[in-house]
Amino acid sequence: MWFTCKIKYDKVGEEGLMTKATETYMVDALSFTEAEKRFIEEMEPYMSGEFEIMDIKKTKVSEMFESEDTQADKWYKSNVALITIDEKTAKEKKTNCPMFIQAANINDALSNLLKGMAGTMGDYVVTSLVETSIMDVIHANLTPKKEEE
Repeated sequence: MWFTCKIKYDKVGEEGLMTKATETYMVDALSFTEAEKRFIEEMEPYMSGEFEIMDIKKTKVSEMFESEDTQADKWYKSNVALITIDEKTAKEKKTNCPMFIQAANINDALSNLLKGMAGTMGDYVVTSLVETSIMDVIHANLTPKKEEE
């Protein structure tokens, strides 16, 4: 499951002054508790001073398309409608699938989305593509920790 987490903390601004910053991150976790714990563990080394978790909410994600491009510093959210035909009624049915794409700009985001969808067997329509405020994605750490001897 994916969770959107917002944090408010003191940050050194461009002029060297401390300012309050609110940033949004996506966290891969099994529960709200795990998402908060992993989020804090990941963010603490980058912050000095106090911070506050402003919001954690479950976010529906069908696909995450990440980029190897070092210029891809933004995240975009796309709604993709997968098109199927109901065999009984022969009517077209659209299923909306939210997808997140990492890219440098909206044109790259669309390109990365289309590359990611290239192997899709069914028909689909990209119904929206918008830039988000997501700063980064925190993946689950699936490697087991070694016990200290």
